[in-house]
Amino acid sequence: MSTHLRIRSLALAGTALIGVAACSDTAPLQPELTDPGARHAMAAAAEYNTVIAQLRSATARYHDVNAALADGFVPVGECEVEEGEAPGGIPYANLDWLLDGMIDPARPDALLYEPAANGRLTLVGVELAVPYPMWTSAEAPELLGHTFRNEDGMGVFGLHIWVWRHNPDGMFAWGNPRVSCGDES
Repeated sequence: MSTHLRIRSLALAGTALIGVAACSDTAPLQPELTDPGARHAMAAAAEYNTVIAQLRSATARYHDVNAALADGFVPVGECEVEEGEAPGGIPYANLDWLLDGMIDPARPDALLYEPAANGRLTLVGVELAVPYPMWTSAEAPELLGHTFRNEDGMGVFGLHIWVWRHNPDGMFAWGNPRVSCGDES
Protein backbone atom coordinates (compact mmCIF):
# COMPACT_ATOMS: atom_id res chain seq x y z
CA MET A 1 0.00 0.00 0.00
CA SER A 2 1.47 3.38 -0.91
CA THR A 3 2.10 6.08 1.69
CA HIS A 4 -0.59 8.23 0.06
CA LEU A 5 -3.21 5.47 0.44
CA ARG A 6 -2.21 4.81 4.07
CA ILE A 7 -2.59 8.49 4.95
CA ARG A 8 -5.97 8.62 3.19
CA SER A 9 -7.14 5.48 5.03
CA LEU A 10 -6.09 6.96 8.38
CA ALA A 11 -7.86 10.22 7.56
CA LEU A 12 -11.08 8.38 6.68
CA ALA A 13 -10.90 6.32 9.87
CA GLY A 14 -10.42 9.48 11.93
CA THR A 15 -13.37 11.15 10.21
CA ALA A 16 -15.55 8.12 10.97
CA LEU A 17 -14.59 8.23 14.66
CA ILE A 18 -15.34 11.94 14.87
CA GLY A 19 -18.71 11.33 13.22
CA VAL A 20 -19.59 8.62 15.74
CA ALA A 21 -18.65 10.89 18.63
CA ALA A 22 -20.61 13.79 17.16
CA CYS A 23 -23.73 11.61 16.84
CA SER A 24 -23.77 10.79 20.53
CA ASP A 25 -26.87 12.18 22.17
CA THR A 26 -25.19 12.59 25.56
CA ALA A 27 -22.72 15.29 26.47
CA PRO A 28 -19.51 14.40 28.29
CA LEU A 29 -20.14 14.15 32.02
CA GLN A 30 -18.66 16.62 34.47
CA PRO A 31 -19.60 17.49 38.02
CA GLU A 32 -22.58 19.79 38.27
CA LEU A 33 -21.09 22.98 39.69
CA THR A 34 -24.30 23.76 41.55
CA ASP A 35 -23.98 20.49 43.50
CA PRO A 36 -22.43 21.38 46.89
CA GLY A 37 -20.78 17.96 47.15
CA ALA A 38 -19.07 18.36 43.78
CA ARG A 39 -17.93 21.89 44.64
CA HIS A 40 -16.55 20.64 47.97
CA ALA A 41 -14.70 17.75 46.28
CA MET A 42 -13.21 20.07 43.67
CA ALA A 43 -12.13 22.57 46.35
CA ALA A 44 -10.61 19.78 48.47
CA ALA A 45 -8.66 18.43 45.48
CA ALA A 46 -7.38 21.92 44.67
CA GLU A 47 -6.34 22.49 48.31
CA TYR A 48 -4.56 19.11 48.42
CA ASN A 49 -2.64 19.88 45.21
CA THR A 50 -1.71 23.34 46.52
CA VAL A 51 -0.39 22.00 49.84
CA ILE A 52 1.66 19.23 48.20
CA ALA A 53 3.08 21.71 45.66
CA GLN A 54 4.00 24.12 48.51
CA LEU A 55 5.76 21.34 50.42
CA ARG A 56 7.73 20.22 47.36
CA SER A 57 8.68 23.77 46.44
CA ALA A 58 9.74 24.60 49.99
CA THR A 59 11.92 21.49 50.34
CA ALA A 60 13.31 20.80 46.86
CA ARG A 61 16.72 22.25 47.68
CA TYR A 62 17.00 20.04 50.77
CA HIS A 63 17.75 16.97 48.69
CA ASP A 64 21.25 18.16 49.57
CA VAL A 65 21.39 17.69 53.34
CA ASN A 66 24.10 20.37 53.52
CA ALA A 67 21.56 22.94 52.31
CA ALA A 68 19.22 21.81 55.09
CA LEU A 69 21.99 22.13 57.69
CA ALA A 70 22.88 25.60 56.37
CA ASP A 71 19.22 26.65 56.77
CA GLY A 72 19.06 25.56 60.40
CA PHE A 73 17.77 21.98 60.19
CA VAL A 74 19.43 19.66 62.70
CA PRO A 75 19.05 15.93 63.33
CA VAL A 76 16.73 15.36 66.28
CA GLY A 77 16.73 11.59 66.51
CA GLU A 78 17.58 8.28 64.99
CA CYS A 79 15.76 6.65 62.10
CA GLU A 80 12.22 6.32 63.45
CA VAL A 81 10.78 2.82 63.61
CA GLU A 82 7.63 2.23 65.63
CA GLU A 83 6.77 -1.36 66.54
CA GLY A 84 4.53 -2.85 63.87
CA GLU A 85 5.06 0.08 61.48
CA ALA A 86 7.31 0.88 58.56
CA PRO A 87 10.29 3.21 59.09
CA GLY A 88 9.69 6.95 59.30
CA GLY A 89 13.17 8.17 58.39
CA ILE A 90 15.59 10.40 60.31
CA PRO A 91 13.96 13.71 61.30
CA TYR A 92 15.94 16.92 60.82
CA ALA A 93 14.03 19.77 62.49
CA ASN A 94 14.27 23.50 62.06
CA LEU A 95 13.79 24.47 65.70
CA ASP A 96 12.88 28.09 64.90
CA TRP A 97 10.05 26.92 62.63
CA LEU A 98 8.99 24.19 65.05
CA LEU A 99 8.79 26.59 67.97
CA ASP A 100 6.75 29.20 66.09
CA GLY A 101 3.67 27.02 66.77
CA MET A 102 2.36 27.41 63.20
CA ILE A 103 1.35 24.79 60.66
CA ASP A 104 2.73 26.16 57.41
CA PRO A 105 3.42 23.98 54.34
CA ALA A 106 5.77 26.69 53.05
CA ARG A 107 7.88 26.22 56.22
CA PRO A 108 7.82 22.53 57.19
CA ASP A 109 9.08 21.89 60.69
CA ALA A 110 11.13 18.81 59.85
CA LEU A 111 12.60 16.93 56.91
CA LEU A 112 12.62 13.12 56.79
CA TYR A 113 15.75 11.49 55.43
CA GLU A 114 16.42 7.87 54.57
CA PRO A 115 19.93 6.78 55.54
CA ALA A 116 21.83 4.45 53.24
CA ALA A 117 24.31 1.89 54.56
CA ASN A 118 27.11 4.10 53.16
CA GLY A 119 25.90 7.09 55.23
CA ARG A 120 24.30 9.01 52.33
CA LEU A 121 20.96 10.66 53.18
CA THR A 122 18.02 10.84 50.77
CA LEU A 123 15.15 13.26 51.36
CA VAL A 124 11.93 11.22 51.37
CA GLY A 125 9.36 13.33 53.19
CA VAL A 126 8.53 16.18 55.51
CA GLU A 127 6.89 16.56 58.87
CA LEU A 128 4.63 19.32 60.07
CA ALA A 129 4.61 19.55 63.85
CA VAL A 130 3.35 21.67 66.73
CA PRO A 131 4.66 21.42 70.31
CA TYR A 132 1.96 20.33 72.77
CA PRO A 133 2.08 23.54 74.85
CA MET A 134 1.57 25.70 71.74
CA TRP A 135 -1.61 23.91 70.61
CA THR A 136 -4.56 25.30 72.55
CA SER A 137 -7.37 23.24 71.01
CA ALA A 138 -8.66 20.13 72.80
CA GLU A 139 -8.41 18.24 69.49
CA ALA A 140 -5.13 17.40 67.74
CA PRO A 141 -4.35 19.52 64.66
CA GLU A 142 -5.49 18.36 61.23
CA LEU A 143 -4.34 19.02 57.69
CA LEU A 144 -6.40 18.02 54.67
CA GLY A 145 -8.50 15.74 56.86
CA HIS A 146 -5.49 13.95 58.39
CA THR A 147 -5.05 14.19 62.16
CA PHE A 148 -1.60 14.87 63.57
CA ARG A 149 -0.21 12.10 65.75
CA ASN A 150 1.01 12.44 69.33
CA GLU A 151 4.80 12.17 69.51
CA ASP A 152 5.28 12.01 73.25
CA GLY A 153 9.06 11.50 72.97
CA MET A 154 9.39 14.88 71.25
CA GLY A 155 6.40 16.56 72.92
CA VAL A 156 4.73 17.45 69.62
CA PHE A 157 1.78 16.65 67.41
CA GLY A 158 3.30 15.53 64.10
CA LEU A 159 2.18 14.60 60.60
CA HIS A 160 4.47 12.85 58.11
CA ILE A 161 3.90 13.67 54.45
CA TRP A 162 5.75 11.56 51.88
CA VAL A 163 6.27 14.17 49.18
CA TRP A 164 9.56 12.74 47.87
CA ARG A 165 9.05 8.95 48.14
CA HIS A 166 5.86 7.19 47.08
CA ASN A 167 4.19 5.46 50.00
CA PRO A 168 1.86 2.57 49.16
CA ASP A 169 0.27 3.07 52.60
CA GLY A 170 -0.68 6.64 51.69
CA MET A 171 0.80 10.12 51.47
CA PHE A 172 0.07 10.79 55.17
CA ALA A 173 0.89 7.38 56.71
CA TRP A 174 3.31 7.51 59.63
CA GLY A 175 5.82 5.02 58.24
CA ASN A 176 6.74 4.14 54.69
CA PRO A 177 7.53 0.55 53.68
CA ARG A 178 9.66 1.91 50.82
CA VAL A 179 12.01 3.60 53.30
CA SER A 180 14.74 1.77 55.18
CA CYS A 181 16.90 2.70 58.13
CA GLY A 182 20.08 1.93 56.21
CA ASP A 183 20.86 -1.28 58.04
CA GLU A 184 20.46 -3.43 54.95
CA SER A 185 23.74 -4.49 53.41
